[in-house]
Order: sequence, then structure tokens, then C-alpha cells
Amino acid sequence: MAELESTVINTNVKQKDPSTALVVAVTTRAIFSLEEEHKLYLEKGKEEYTRHQQANQDKPLPPGTAFAFIQAVQYVNKKILESNPAERDLFDILVLSNNSPESGVRIINSAKHYGLEISKFCFVSDEDSTQYLKSHGVKLFLSADRTDVCNALQRGVSAALVFQQEVQAPSTPLRVAFDGDAVLFSDETDQIFQEQGLEGAVQYERAMEAVPIGEGPLKAFAMHLGKMRKKFGQGESPIRTYLVTARSGRDMGVRAIKTLREWGLPIDEAFFMDGAPKGPILAQIQPHLFFDDGLHNIQGAQNVGVPSAWVP
Repeated sequence: MAELESTVINTNVKQKDPSTALVVAVTTRAIFSLEEEHKLYLEKGKEEYTRHQQANQDKPLPPGTAFAFIQAVQYVNKKILESNPAERDLFDILVLSNNSPESGVRIINSAKHYGLEISKFCFVSDEDSTQYLKSHGVKLFLSADRTDVCNALQRGVSAALVFQQEVQAPSTPLRVAFDGDAVLFSDETDQIFQEQGLEGAVQYERAMEAVPIGEGPLKAFAMHLGKMRKKFGQGESPIRTYLVTARSGRDMGVRAIKTLREWGLPIDEAFFMDGAPKGPILAQIQPHLFFDDGLHNIQGAQNVGVPSAWVP
């Protein structure tokens, strides 16, 4: 299978150790806005798409949904290395693409144009590119393709689907917001809610208060983020994390807080929305990425201009 993947090492960027780094893989459509090109690919086929990309290889692609997130991640690396030049616990960004290396030149040139510190560009001709995630030590995978995301989650890699939208101007520090159930936590309480309604879910939570909630699909990524955050004091951290959950603080917040404490996962701010829309709070937080399993919450975030990633 090895011949299906062609990896271009970016020699302008210091290569990280994947065994210690927080490796984030992004697809080209997650990091750049390629909607016109993707339409061309679907309507006219791969050859026409490749011809278009080659003809425009020196024209930078516009930023996509995950673009500001990648910029903020670079800021975190800069701050970590300022405090300890020998630090190896850094973000490592690689681009995973179904482009051929020939049509991928535009992707590489666009990354260089914006000064994005992407260490590797992996061009994969296979239908299921997610089979290469584990070999690269990927801890988070961001894609604009639902099948890719589902395949990655099945392979045990934290993954989310990003939706194309206009991206706000980048700012620091890196701000990441997580939903609780079925994202950071398992969906056990959600299932009780589906079967027994709110009262049943509240009773279950009270009975299980001393027992940590199971792990959700993004727990591993959040834990690594928390580990990096602990290198700094509260006031000077280049990372801020938020829990924005539909749970009510009074009836169902205690177990969530106890679970985070048990995990040793630091969260800067927690918002227990009790079923209220999340958009207004997210508009204030302005996260670089908001992870949620509910499409209505993703839509609410997009409506207030917040880059969002769906965890199916």
C-alpha cells in the first residue's frame, strides 16, 4: 500500500517528534477554501481539476475554516519554545490530501504564502486516506468529508467534520470550545435521556455522581491540550479551553466537573446551558474551533461566525 502515499517534507519547518508532539492532520478543504475547485472536480473530473490547479499553482487559495486554528496553534508553539527551546511537546501540523503531488503544488505554495508551519504534505491516491493517520501518530484529524471523519473515528483517532464558512480575523491565544456528552464525555447520559427523558437522565446522574463519565471521542485530544496548557501559569497560557454543554449546572453539572477533576483536565471556563442556544456564549468566547455532536448547535455557532467542527 505504501506506493499510494507520497509525502513531501517541508524543509523550511523544524520537524517534530511524532511520539511526543500533538499531531494534527487537516485536509486541504479544511484548511483552505476549495469549494469552487471541489465543484469542478465533481462536475468535470480529476483531470480537469488537476489542470486547473496546475494553471493556478502560484495563486494562493483563500483561507478555510481551520485556517485560524492552525495560525493560533503556531502561536502556542512559539510561546512554548520561548519558555523552553528544548521542548518537544509541540503541535505538529500535517496536511492529508487526495490531490496528486502534481496538483498539490498549489496547496504547498498557498501554505508557504501564508507562512503556515506545516511539516508534511501527504498526497494519497487511495480512497480511504485515513488508514495513514495512525502511522503518522495523528491525535486530531479535521476534514470536510464526512466519510473520512467516520473512518478516522472508527480507527480510534479523534476526528471532526469542519463546515466551510467565512473565517474571522485570527487572534491569540488559541481558544478551543468543547461540548460535553458524546464529545469530551461518552454518550451514556444522552442514551438514558433518549430512553427515559430528562427526569430519568437527572436521576441517573445523581446516582452516578461519584463515578467519572466515560471517555468521549475527543478526550485524548483535550487531555494533550491540557498537558500543554499546564506548562504555563493561569495568566500567561497561550491556550484557553471551554466546556459549553447543554447540561444544567444544578442537576447535571456536578458529575461533569468531578469527571474533569478526576481526569486532571484543566478547563478555563464551563458553561452549563440547560438546553439554551449556545450561539450567544460562543459569540463572546470566539473560539478558533468549537466541537459539538449536535448539528443544530453547529448551525447556531456558524450563525454567529464561529468556526465549528461536528463530531458525528
